[in-house]
Amino acid sequence: MKDKSESKGIILKLFIVFLKTGAFTFGGGYAMIALLENEFVDKRGILSKEEFLDMTAIAESTPGPVAINSATYIGYKTAGFFGALFSTVAVCIPSFVVMYIISLFLDKFLSLTYVRYAFAGIQVCVVYLVLSAGIKMLKNMQKTVFSVIITASVFVALTAFSVFSVKFSTVFYILICGFIGVFIYLIKLLENKYKGRQA
Repeated sequence: MKDKSESKGIILKLFIVFLKTGAFTFGGGYAMIALLENEFVDKRGILSKEEFLDMTAIAESTPGPVAINSATYIGYKTAGFFGALFSTVAVCIPSFVVMYIISLFLDKFLSLTYVRYAFAGIQVCVVYLVLSAGIKMLKNMQKTVFSVIITASVFVALTAFSVFSVKFSTVFYILICGFIGVFIYLIKLLENKYKGRQA
């Protein structure tokens, strides 16, 4: 009985945290990453920094928005299936409600001067949130030769393609880096097997 009530309490806490996070995250999943790290790594200690980096990589490389994938992962890790279900629903509710209300009055809503100014302010905040999340992840990343080369290569490619207006989807960056990671892993695996045979 105690286990059930504890489980319900955890699920309720998850629901409230993701409802709050979903309500105050502007700019999509990347902006949410900083808030999630603060909530689940720094405050609650549910995830370690390494686990959070892995979760972000998984959430980004699997189909669907990174915010929803992150909520599902954290919910499942914390409270199983129902944790995942309630976390995913909670993170979607605020944006669904706001977008539904806006869709009813879209033309009038966009013509309001205060709304335009609010969106201009929110855009600046989104840039900060995404940048701070990126910097935190960069600091927490294991500094191996492989990770430094990949990070530097992607940064140079992104900058060059932006400057020269070359269209290259971010999906390809993820896929290419994933394939390189698997390739390096297989090489190390073969190396270890070869050393094992030599010994």
